[in-house]
Amino acid sequence: MNAVKVAAVIVALALSGGAYSEEGSVTISSPAEGAKVGSGAVKLVYDVAPGPKGDHVHIYVDGEHTALMRQLKGSYTADKLTAGKHWLCVRVVDKGNTPVGLEKCVGVLAGNVPPMGY
Repeated sequence: MNAVKVAAVIVALALSGGAYSEEGSVTISSPAEGAKVGSGAVKLVYDVAPGPKGDHVHIYVDGEHTALMRQLKGSYTADKLTAGKHWLCVRVVDKGNTPVGLEKCVGVLAGNVPPMGY
């Protein structure tokens, strides 16, 4: 394919609304940022486009690696969270488990935490 045809394909893909993404993406559809969740198990629902370097994802709760997930679209249930603020993160890694730079985190408030009053 000559350079003009290659350029035309790239432009067509770009105009197609992002059907092709060289960089990839991570989306967390649940829970929402700032959600108040119970102190029981919390279901994290994610969807990943790993990009050219990504292979699978690692799940983190408060910075601690808690799971390796081969599914690029799915869910993970975090065990009981203590009352307070927590971070749930999905990080894309390569076959050697090295982060490729794609990550999404949401902060949630677990348990029945009263407002601070200010």
